[in-house]
Amino acid sequence: MNRQELLREEVAGLRVVGKHIYGNLIDCMNEDLLSDADELKRIVIEAAEIGRMTLLDAKAWKIGLGVSIVAIILESHITVHTWPEYRYATVDVYSCGPRTDPQKAFEYIVSALRPRRVEIGKASRSLE
Repeated sequence: MNRQELLREEVAGLRVVGKHIYGNLIDCMNEDLLSDADELKRIVIEAAEIGRMTLLDAKAWKIGLGVSIVAIILESHITVHTWPEYRYATVDVYSCGPRTDPQKAFEYIVSALRPRRVEIGKASRSLE
């Protein structure tokens, strides 16, 4: 589902507007960031702001060489999980409501990690 389709959904009189953008970031060039919990958390917080989401809390955990970030937003969540040894990360941005833009938040995180390849998925989580 592209940005235009998401926008059309928002004005189509849906009872619940839900947008889920997720992806695999392969061969990330910003290797140091993949193991930096504090910096990744900062980036996720900025991504929430860029996506016009209301941040409630964000937590970071160092797990082995990698990092897991979970940001709870009023509209749902953002998660990032990294495997620096493989230069790999997964990102999920799920938000509800017509004013948020999970695509922009996702793109911001991708731009920070600089993967050579992105496998992206998009799903409508809306209810008519």
